[in-house]
Amino acid sequence: MSSIITISGKYFDPTAPDPKLIDINDIAHALSFLCRANGHEKCFYSVAQHSIACAREAIAQELPRDIILGCLLHDASEAYLSDVTRPIKKDLPYYLEVEDILQSLIWEHFLGRSLTDEERNIIFGIDDLLLSMEFHVNLACDLNEDYLKLRTEPSFEFRDFAEVRKEFLELFNQYA
Repeated sequence: MSSIITISGKYFDPTAPDPKLIDINDIAHALSFLCRANGHEKCFYSVAQHSIACAREAIAQELPRDIILGCLLHDASEAYLSDVTRPIKKDLPYYLEVEDILQSLIWEHFLGRSLTDEERNIIFGIDDLLLSMEFHVNLACDLNEDYLKLRTEPSFEFRDFAEVRKEFLELFNQYA
């Protein structure tokens, strides 16, 4: 079987994705159940919480709608692929290729266009700022002091999955 079955019952093949099967409800649900940092957190902190924090940082920076939505969805491919930690992922060219194709397709599906390299750099720059803060707060380890550049003060407390899913969808609907 080359497909996964999503929470909504769709058979989704991440290696040959059908854009018609990409579903924001499936994404919000799955990301709210996936833990950041391969589970190495003080408490459960989901990919959806991280994505919300990234979008809220883009809002605080008064960035355009497509960047805000791009930030919210920047890890959406993980809803269909899961994730691999950065030290390993860099050495998995096939995974990186599949992830890039799927992530680009998701952005195109919801934004109606491809993101420019500049937009991607802004989105992943915000992602790295949040990663810096996550290490600082959740692991008491500083990768760098980039977290000091954040305009927001994200919470890293455990939140109920349904509450996170709801906030993710509300934010999506606000900017979609």
